[in-house]
Amino acid sequence: MQKLQTKLTSQGQVSVPVAVRNFLHLMPGSVLVWSQEGDRIVVDRARRHSTQEVHTALFSDDRPAAPAPAKTLDALKQGIREKMRRRHAGD
Repeated sequence: MQKLQTKLTSQGQVSVPVAVRNFLHLMPGSVLVWSQEGDRIVVDRARRHSTQEVHTALFSDDRPAAPAPAKTLDALKQGIREKMRRRHAGD
C-alpha cells in the first residue's frame, strides 16, 4: 500500500483513508486498536465483530427466498461462527 496522509481535527479525530478501510474490511461501528511497537504506532482492526457485521451475517441478501426450517440455537451460533471465520480467514 502506498503512503497515505490524513489530517487531525481540532477535536483529535482522523478520517481513515478508503484504501485502509477496504484493506481492514472496516465499516461503521468497526473498532480500531492502537498499539505502540517500538517508536511506531500501529493501528489494527479489533478482533471482534460489530453489530452491523452480525446483522449482515444473519440477514444478508444471499439468503434463500423461502423461509428455512427452524434451527436450534446451537445451530444458529455455529452458522454465525462459520460465516465470521470464512469472512475473516486472513486475520
